[in-house]
Amino acid sequence: MTNVLIVDDHPITRTGLSAILQTQPSYHVCGEGGTVKEAVALFDRLRPDVTLLDLKLPDGHGVDAIRRIRQIDPAAKILVITTYEGDEDIHQALQAGAKGYLVKGASHTTIFRALRRIEQGATFLPQPANSTLRNRSSENLTPRERQVLSLIVAGKSNREIGELLNIKEVSVKAHVTLILSRLQVSDRTQAVVAALKRGLEHL
Repeated sequence: MTNVLIVDDHPITRTGLSAILQTQPSYHVCGEGGTVKEAVALFDRLRPDVTLLDLKLPDGHGVDAIRRIRQIDPAAKILVITTYEGDEDIHQALQAGAKGYLVKGASHTTIFRALRRIEQGATFLPQPANSTLRNRSSENLTPRERQVLSLIVAGKSNREIGELLNIKEVSVKAHVTLILSRLQVSDRTQAVVAALKRGLEHL
Protein backbone atom coordinates (compact mmCIF):
# COMPACT_ATOMS: atom_id res chain seq x y z
CA MET A 1 0.00 0.00 0.00
CA THR A 2 1.38 3.38 -1.06
CA ASN A 3 0.39 6.25 1.23
CA VAL A 4 -0.13 9.52 -0.65
CA LEU A 5 -0.42 13.07 0.71
CA ILE A 6 -2.33 15.52 -1.52
CA VAL A 7 -1.61 19.26 -1.24
CA ASP A 8 -3.72 21.66 -3.31
CA ASP A 9 -5.57 24.83 -2.34
CA HIS A 10 -8.73 23.77 -4.23
CA PRO A 11 -10.87 21.20 -2.36
CA ILE A 12 -12.44 20.04 -5.63
CA THR A 13 -9.01 19.24 -7.06
CA ARG A 14 -8.05 17.33 -3.93
CA THR A 15 -11.31 15.37 -4.15
CA GLY A 16 -10.67 14.61 -7.82
CA LEU A 17 -7.12 13.39 -7.24
CA SER A 18 -8.28 11.33 -4.30
CA ALA A 19 -11.00 9.72 -6.43
CA ILE A 20 -8.45 8.88 -9.14
CA LEU A 21 -6.11 7.24 -6.62
CA GLN A 22 -8.97 5.25 -5.08
CA THR A 23 -9.51 3.47 -8.40
CA GLN A 24 -6.32 1.54 -7.61
CA PRO A 25 -6.35 -0.58 -4.43
CA SER A 26 -2.59 -0.15 -3.98
CA TYR A 27 -2.94 3.59 -3.22
CA HIS A 28 -4.22 5.17 -0.03
CA VAL A 29 -4.72 8.92 0.53
CA CYS A 30 -3.36 9.42 4.04
CA GLY A 31 -3.92 13.18 4.22
CA GLU A 32 -4.92 16.37 2.43
CA GLY A 33 -3.78 19.97 2.82
CA GLY A 34 -4.14 23.31 1.08
CA THR A 35 -1.20 25.47 2.17
CA VAL A 36 2.58 25.37 2.47
CA LYS A 37 2.25 25.28 6.25
CA GLU A 38 -0.17 22.34 6.13
CA ALA A 39 1.99 20.52 3.59
CA VAL A 40 5.03 20.63 5.85
CA ALA A 41 3.12 19.77 9.04
CA LEU A 42 1.21 16.89 7.43
CA PHE A 43 4.34 15.47 5.84
CA ASP A 44 6.19 15.59 9.16
CA ARG A 45 3.32 13.84 10.94
CA LEU A 46 2.24 11.32 8.29
CA ARG A 47 5.50 10.60 6.44
CA PRO A 48 3.74 9.62 3.19
CA ASP A 49 5.42 7.50 0.53
CA VAL A 50 4.62 10.13 -2.12
CA THR A 51 3.38 13.73 -1.90
CA LEU A 52 1.28 15.21 -4.72
CA LEU A 53 1.86 18.96 -4.56
CA ASP A 54 0.54 22.03 -6.36
CA LEU A 55 2.89 25.01 -6.76
CA LYS A 56 0.18 27.65 -6.39
CA LEU A 57 -0.61 27.84 -2.68
CA PRO A 58 -2.15 30.77 -0.76
CA ASP A 59 0.64 31.22 1.78
CA GLY A 60 3.63 30.79 -0.51
CA HIS A 61 5.08 28.99 -3.51
CA GLY A 62 5.04 25.21 -3.65
CA VAL A 63 8.81 25.27 -4.16
CA ASP A 64 9.08 26.55 -0.57
CA ALA A 65 7.10 23.53 0.60
CA ILE A 66 9.36 21.18 -1.38
CA ARG A 67 12.47 22.65 0.22
CA ARG A 68 11.04 22.47 3.73
CA ILE A 69 9.80 18.91 3.27
CA ARG A 70 13.20 17.85 1.95
CA GLN A 71 14.78 19.35 5.05
CA ILE A 72 12.63 16.98 7.11
CA ASP A 73 13.41 14.02 4.84
CA PRO A 74 16.00 14.42 2.05
CA ALA A 75 14.61 11.24 0.44
CA ALA A 76 11.02 12.57 0.24
CA LYS A 77 9.30 11.67 -3.03
CA ILE A 78 7.32 14.64 -4.37
CA LEU A 79 5.28 14.80 -7.58
CA VAL A 80 4.26 18.30 -8.64
CA ILE A 81 0.82 18.59 -10.28
CA THR A 82 0.13 22.21 -11.19
CA THR A 83 -1.18 24.67 -13.76
CA TYR A 84 2.24 26.36 -13.99
CA GLU A 85 3.95 25.45 -17.28
CA GLY A 86 6.88 27.89 -17.32
CA ASP A 87 10.46 26.70 -17.67
CA GLU A 88 11.46 28.54 -14.50
CA ASP A 89 8.69 26.81 -12.52
CA ILE A 90 9.84 23.38 -13.70
CA HIS A 91 13.50 24.20 -13.09
CA GLN A 92 12.90 25.56 -9.59
CA ALA A 93 10.70 22.61 -8.57
CA LEU A 94 13.20 20.00 -9.75
CA GLN A 95 16.12 21.93 -8.26
CA ALA A 96 14.29 22.04 -4.92
CA GLY A 97 13.96 18.24 -5.00
CA ALA A 98 10.71 17.29 -6.75
CA LYS A 99 10.98 13.92 -8.48
CA GLY A 100 8.31 14.56 -11.10
CA TYR A 101 6.34 17.36 -12.74
CA LEU A 102 2.88 17.16 -14.31
CA VAL A 103 0.57 19.87 -15.60
CA LYS A 104 -3.05 19.58 -14.48
CA GLY A 105 -5.09 17.91 -17.15
CA ALA A 106 -2.74 14.95 -17.37
CA SER A 107 -4.52 11.64 -17.95
CA HIS A 108 -5.11 9.12 -15.17
CA THR A 109 -2.68 6.79 -16.96
CA THR A 110 0.05 9.44 -16.90
CA ILE A 111 -0.49 10.17 -13.22
CA PHE A 112 -0.15 6.50 -12.29
CA ARG A 113 2.89 6.09 -14.57
CA ALA A 114 4.52 9.06 -12.84
CA LEU A 115 3.70 7.67 -9.40
CA ARG A 116 5.17 4.26 -10.26
CA ARG A 117 8.41 5.75 -11.54
CA ILE A 118 8.80 7.97 -8.50
CA GLU A 119 8.05 5.07 -6.15
CA GLN A 120 10.83 3.13 -7.88
CA GLY A 121 13.27 5.93 -7.16
CA ALA A 122 13.31 7.35 -10.69
CA THR A 123 12.18 10.76 -11.94
CA PHE A 124 9.28 11.56 -14.26
CA LEU A 125 9.15 14.47 -16.69
CA PRO A 126 6.71 14.19 -19.64
CA GLN A 127 7.91 15.25 -23.06
CA PRO A 128 6.24 18.72 -23.10
CA ALA A 129 7.82 19.64 -19.76
CA ASN A 130 11.13 18.12 -20.83
CA SER A 131 11.11 20.21 -24.02
CA THR A 132 10.23 23.36 -22.09
CA LEU A 133 13.10 22.76 -19.69
CA ARG A 134 15.54 21.96 -22.48
CA ASN A 135 14.73 25.27 -24.19
CA ARG A 136 15.18 27.22 -20.97
CA SER A 137 17.25 30.35 -21.41
CA SER A 138 20.72 30.15 -19.94
CA GLU A 139 20.59 33.88 -19.16
CA ASN A 140 19.74 34.05 -15.47
CA LEU A 141 18.58 37.27 -13.84
CA THR A 142 20.43 38.60 -10.80
CA PRO A 143 18.49 39.02 -7.53
CA ARG A 144 18.29 42.79 -8.14
CA GLU A 145 17.03 42.24 -11.70
CA ARG A 146 14.39 39.88 -10.34
CA GLN A 147 13.27 42.64 -7.95
CA VAL A 148 13.06 45.15 -10.79
CA LEU A 149 11.22 42.67 -13.02
CA SER A 150 8.70 41.97 -10.27
CA LEU A 151 7.96 45.68 -9.98
CA ILE A 152 7.69 46.02 -13.78
CA VAL A 153 5.08 43.24 -13.71
CA ALA A 154 3.31 45.18 -10.94
CA GLY A 155 3.08 48.15 -13.32
CA LYS A 156 5.58 50.44 -11.60
CA SER A 157 7.45 53.14 -13.53
CA ASN A 158 11.24 53.51 -13.42
CA ARG A 159 10.89 56.39 -10.99
CA GLU A 160 8.62 54.38 -8.70
CA ILE A 161 10.94 51.37 -8.87
CA GLY A 162 13.88 53.59 -7.94
CA GLU A 163 12.02 54.98 -4.93
CA LEU A 164 10.90 51.53 -3.76
CA LEU A 165 14.37 49.99 -4.09
CA ASN A 166 16.19 53.16 -2.97
CA ILE A 167 18.32 53.34 -6.12
CA LYS A 168 18.76 56.04 -8.75
CA GLU A 169 16.43 56.09 -11.75
CA VAL A 170 19.42 55.80 -14.07
CA SER A 171 20.33 52.55 -12.32
CA VAL A 172 16.79 51.29 -12.83
CA LYS A 173 17.06 52.04 -16.55
CA ALA A 174 20.30 50.06 -16.72
CA HIS A 175 18.65 47.10 -15.00
CA VAL A 176 15.66 47.28 -17.35
CA THR A 177 17.97 47.25 -20.37
CA LEU A 178 19.73 44.13 -19.08
CA ILE A 179 16.41 42.45 -18.25
CA LEU A 180 15.10 43.02 -21.78
CA SER A 181 18.32 41.60 -23.18
CA ARG A 182 18.28 38.51 -20.95
CA LEU A 183 14.61 37.82 -21.71
CA GLN A 184 15.26 38.47 -25.42
CA VAL A 185 12.44 41.00 -25.70
CA SER A 186 12.29 44.60 -26.92
CA ASP A 187 10.02 46.39 -24.45
CA ARG A 188 8.49 46.27 -20.97
CA THR A 189 5.19 44.78 -22.14
CA GLN A 190 6.98 41.89 -23.79
CA ALA A 191 9.07 41.49 -20.65
CA VAL A 192 5.90 41.12 -18.56
CA VAL A 193 4.49 38.53 -20.98
CA ALA A 194 7.78 36.60 -20.99
CA ALA A 195 8.06 36.71 -17.20
CA LEU A 196 4.54 35.32 -16.72
CA LYS A 197 4.92 32.70 -19.44
CA ARG A 198 8.22 31.41 -18.07
CA GLY A 199 7.11 31.43 -14.45
CA LEU A 200 9.57 34.10 -13.36
CA GLU A 201 6.58 36.01 -11.95
CA HIS A 202 2.97 35.12 -11.19
CA LEU A 203 -0.11 37.29 -10.95
